[in-house]
Amino acid sequence: MIVMKFGGSSLANAERIRNVAEIVKARVKYKPVLVLSAMGNTTDYLLDAAGGALRKGFVTIEKIEELYLSTIAELKLGSPLQREVKNLIWELGSLLTGVSLTRELTGRTRDCLLSFGERITIRIVAAYLHTVKLNARAIDAWDAGFLSDSAFSQAELRRESWIRISSFFPTLIAEGVLPVITGFIAKDENGNITTLGRGGSDLSATIIAAACKAEEVQIWKDVDGILTADPNLVKDARPVETVTYEEAAELAYFGAQVLHPRAMQPCMKTKTPVLVKNSYNPVAPGTRIEAGPVKNAPRIRAITSKKKVTLVDIVSTRMLGQPGFLARVFSEFSKNGVSIDMVATSEVSVSLTLDGEEDLTPVIRELSQYAGVEVKTDKAIVTIIGNVRHSSEILHEAFGLCKKAGVQVQMVSHGASKVNTSFIVNDAEAPGLVKDLHRFFFDEAAGKESPGKKKPDPKKREPR
Repeated sequence: MIVMKFGGSSLANAERIRNVAEIVKARVKYKPVLVLSAMGNTTDYLLDAAGGALRKGFVTIEKIEELYLSTIAELKLGSPLQREVKNLIWELGSLLTGVSLTRELTGRTRDCLLSFGERITIRIVAAYLHTVKLNARAIDAWDAGFLSDSAFSQAELRRESWIRISSFFPTLIAEGVLPVITGFIAKDENGNITTLGRGGSDLSATIIAAACKAEEVQIWKDVDGILTADPNLVKDARPVETVTYEEAAELAYFGAQVLHPRAMQPCMKTKTPVLVKNSYNPVAPGTRIEAGPVKNAPRIRAITSKKKVTLVDIVSTRMLGQPGFLARVFSEFSKNGVSIDMVATSEVSVSLTLDGEEDLTPVIRELSQYAGVEVKTDKAIVTIIGNVRHSSEILHEAFGLCKKAGVQVQMVSHGASKVNTSFIVNDAEAPGLVKDLHRFFFDEAAGKESPGKKKPDPKKREPR
């Protein structure tokens, strides 16, 4: 058994759904379970519709209706499915009408609203898979055992989910069914629909894979795996063949477009491999995420950057070093719901970084009672994910490049995981620095690939 998760861009329209069907058919002997996100821009359309109903008091779902009904028509899926989808769209319209009348959008209503994208998508994809002779069945996540708490928009799955999921899917597969399940959503104990927050669809896939002891989970995206840098910044960014769970988590946290760290946790527990693939280029090998250690690991895996960061310097010669001081500092951020990214301390100061969109007014007010606080905006975190055995030389070379480029490093953090080294620079300096670092570590220092070196076979892991 394998689990295959497809994101919205992989399901953007009828053509992409046909492409997904071909990918699935090529792997049907591995007994796949499909986990799907909502088609294309559905989530944005739903949020726009909710905003219009809430602020302006009118309901418009034409974009959503057009996307799904035109896809059904293009795929020639027939009247029964069309009626089922129209009923769901009518239900969506009724929900939005309620929002427009009450001018209120609660967390529970918002989660219910967002669920329609996944619920409609799985029905269309399952119906199309039937037309290509695959015994697919559309399944809402709660019918497969996904039970969550009631923390709307960021729900956590309950422990019972693991047991329910582990018994549900093997039974279906033994009957020759190809399950097509909604990602991102669940239900709480009261029957309310919930959403699983950031990385929710990937989490849906990884918990199925881990609970059912799948051979691997495949995350299908629109890039050739995890890349050595953001391709929008570095044109010659290349796929990374293999990374550890720890490295992938650090990459995701510091800006790389890979699995969210929480989505990897189920597979980390069971050491289930994760394969990141490109639905637009399925013959590309992709990136394999595994427990490790990885043999013959290069010095540098990847370089990422996270922009719009705020740097906060807290100085208190009077209290730093006193028992409980750091706990008091961090509690101020915690009680105001502000998440901290990086931390560095000295004898008289604490420096930390935050998401640039956080409201720091109440935190600064409290901290200023016993410390000097300086807030610096428009910063960026540049992170190098590399081999811990080479950390000293990596730091030496990276800082040499910063000096050469005239970039002033404002804070440094060598992560507890020891696979990442991060430093703060000005926002405007980050793109150029990432390019310089990538050029040095992946071309100049590593050396160009020698003509005699055997290149990886793009069909090495096909058809899986």
